[in-house]
Amino acid sequence: MTTTKLSAIALLCALSSSAAMANWSTTVTATSDYMFNGVSQTDNNPAIQGSIDYSAESGWYAGTWASNVDFGDETDVEWDVYAGNYWQLTPEIGLDAGIAYYTYHGASYSDELNYPEAYAKFNYASNLGTTEFNMWYSWDYFGLDANHHIFMLAHTFSVAEGHNIRVSADRSTSNNTDRWNWNGRDAYNHVRIAYQTSYNGLDFEVAAEDTNMDIDIADTRVVFTMSKTFSL
Repeated sequence: MTTTKLSAIALLCALSSSAAMANWSTTVTATSDYMFNGVSQTDNNPAIQGSIDYSAESGWYAGTWASNVDFGDETDVEWDVYAGNYWQLTPEIGLDAGIAYYTYHGASYSDELNYPEAYAKFNYASNLGTTEFNMWYSWDYFGLDANHHIFMLAHTFSVAEGHNIRVSADRSTSNNTDRWNWNGRDAYNHVRIAYQTSYNGLDFEVAAEDTNMDIDIADTRVVFTMSKTFSL
């Protein structure tokens, strides 16, 4: 394990120990593949991930999240921070908006990949489930001064008590293909369907997903994820 990984884990543990008397939680996740918008960030291999989150009754929240990655070089850790606010606009409609900063570690040049991203997520709850329209925008995608955005439409519904299905479709687009593109493409599509449930305090998800890109790290696959969240 690299020094960077040890440092990231140490900070997560330190934050956990100092988080008493507040609305804090931490989540530990094991997944068969770290997928980001349909593209593997671990070269089709498993990942261990962890987060620490704070949420206030007013709707404000902040957190940090880390995972191992494999881009085929010495970069081996992604470590993100984020903050935002959630508003319940009506009994049916909610809005979550904030900003995240993605950082990368492992090599002396890894921080050249760091980038910010703003997001807004709308959700509408009805007796048919929850429908989402989500948007992400970066003006410096992977540190390349490239404008990049993602639009997603998703719907989650219950098939039985404690058993949910989530279906989503999203499109990632680069507005500066001379700085960032996917095998010459300015955009690609990603679809995903996931079964979600919980048992004995553990959350489980089995997801099938695919993109319209013909590359090994973004082809059809099934991803298994298990996580546990602790209140601090």
